[in-house]
Amino acid sequence: MTGEPLRARLSRHIQASLDGSEGGIAAALATGDTGGIEEPDQEAMRRSGLAHLLSVSGLHITAVVGLTMILASRLLALNMRLALTGRVPLVSAATAAAAALGYTWLTGSEVPTIRSCIAALLVLAAMAMGREALTLRLVATGALVVLLLWPESLASPSFQLSFAAVTAIIALAEHPAVRRWFAPREEGWAGRTLRGAGSLLLTGLIVEIVLMPIAVYHFHKAGVYGALANIIAIPLTTFVVMPLEALALLFDAIGLGAPFWWLGGQGLGLLLWIARSTASAPGAVAALPAMPAGAFGLMVAGGLWLALWRTRWRRIGLIPVAIGALWALATPPPDILVTGDGRHVGVRLPDGRVALLRDRTGDYTRDMLAENGGSDVAPVLLSEHGIARCSRDLCRIDLSAGGRMWRILATRSAYLVPAGELIDACRRSDIVISERRLPRRCTPRWMRLDRETLQQTGGAAISLKTGRIDTVIRAGDDHPWISATRPAPMPARQRRWRAQPEPGAIAGKQSAASLPEAAALFQE
Repeated sequence: MTGEPLRARLSRHIQASLDGSEGGIAAALATGDTGGIEEPDQEAMRRSGLAHLLSVSGLHITAVVGLTMILASRLLALNMRLALTGRVPLVSAATAAAAALGYTWLTGSEVPTIRSCIAALLVLAAMAMGREALTLRLVATGALVVLLLWPESLASPSFQLSFAAVTAIIALAEHPAVRRWFAPREEGWAGRTLRGAGSLLLTGLIVEIVLMPIAVYHFHKAGVYGALANIIAIPLTTFVVMPLEALALLFDAIGLGAPFWWLGGQGLGLLLWIARSTASAPGAVAALPAMPAGAFGLMVAGGLWLALWRTRWRRIGLIPVAIGALWALATPPPDILVTGDGRHVGVRLPDGRVALLRDRTGDYTRDMLAENGGSDVAPVLLSEHGIARCSRDLCRIDLSAGGRMWRILATRSAYLVPAGELIDACRRSDIVISERRLPRRCTPRWMRLDRETLQQTGGAAISLKTGRIDTVIRAGDDHPWISATRPAPMPARQRRWRAQPEPGAIAGKQSAASLPEAAALFQE
């Protein structure tokens, strides 16, 4: 199609050469377009810890740069005059830099890709100057450049995962004991193979351990078998699939790419088999509730201490890491989760599942409530569970926690019920949650979360056993993007003259069928 972007044409060509999710993954590796991967396979990649292969970042840039340098150096070395000048590594590095820039542009120039490209260019510059390429100073320089361009990326999981993985790999490689264990030596092919496999296994385990706190903090999930899956998947993708795909695209220019596409499809089929098998294994994913920020900070500080020190003092870093991990594991999941608009409520059931207030809830909200509730199974409906009595407009939930019974009242529609009956029900409840403003005489025994309250607090997570309430907006949080969403304070005179709803009065829309249902629901 005339005028169609190169990225779209290349993605369409790849998916026409390989069917199904294999073609979708091949397109993702070349252009960053993941739209051709079937949803079950995307979920399998996420659960198996292989989803990073679908996002063009450090691994893909490294593969492109490495393969380009090897190919360019071999071809340039055929020229005796150029080889004798000693400039082959410099020219090869320049060629690899051009390939990295082109690949970054082709894949959409997303921030993670640009970040990885910057790191690769720094490595190539160090090699060209004859300096040691992979050092923690290089990681710090790359992080500084990225933060100067995108300072907000510091809080993003992508930035944290990328630099944590690279820092862990370099710190491990610089450890004296590791250097001795895996240093090159005179031995047979079997010894070299075992030593290489051991190095890969140890690196995968360390990276998985380092990334687990970050994944749990941001996504509330941790892959249990991800390290084992990556031991096979990363070399398969880097040394088999991507070179075969590059050869297939190259030979397509003369119509001879079919054999390479077939071989690449077999490699991608093996990759999908690894993802599906790992994702379906018992206990493949551990779901944990939201981690306290203090616990996460302790683990990050301890990890940096372990990575940066070179003497035995580094072992002190294990103390904050252990404290943070125990703190996170000891944190109970919240009993009640409320979204910032008050429309959606998640209640953690005794069996660990999360039950939702509304029968119709979007996939994003369902997943968010389940993950924050520490559940890895699909949420259920409160209206279908025995702990709740629900009409079309209200739900009354009775929860046992902390040695007592708690009663929660929540609205579940836009229709209002008689104010008198609502006020009476509020007084019989411990917690009342609503997406709209409740009458001032609605005074529950413990807490009221209505529209006005939630505009000041944001979403809330409530632990009934401890009485702890965590809110999205904290006291003293005056960031512009937070304060801009808060309503202006009402003048005192206006507050005094605001009319109060009379008993039995109905404001706004009302469901005619809600009146008898509400009266029955409010009965003790």
